[in-house]
Amino acid sequence: MLLGQDWDTIIIDSADPALTRTIVHARADLTAGPRAARQYRSLLLNAGFDEVTVEVHTGVFTGPAMLPLLAGLAEGACSTSAITHEQTDSWIAEQRARADADRLFLALPMFTAAATTPR
Repeated sequence: MLLGQDWDTIIIDSADPALTRTIVHARADLTAGPRAARQYRSLLLNAGFDEVTVEVHTGVFTGPAMLPLLAGLAEGACSTSAITHEQTDSWIAEQRARADADRLFLALPMFTAAATTPR
């Protein structure tokens, strides 16, 4: 069984969707194999496995406990110069305000793949 996240498919509500996309994609590019989960099916089939199945289970988070993860995403994007320090601070402040107003929204899809060994 394989379990993993596709770092490009993190879903975050924001007043600035373009900046949020930049943050997500820039942070994904800092991760080794950020898009590996979307390749699970092909990888297993190419390796000769049978009866390959893939499922996605999405965790939805709406509370302030996810603020450190969101700040880390923005700070990671800033470390690559994909966004400025001002954009980082502004975006994190927006997410804090959303959390304070009970309007934070973060969805993290997790992919699982399973297969049987070839005969």
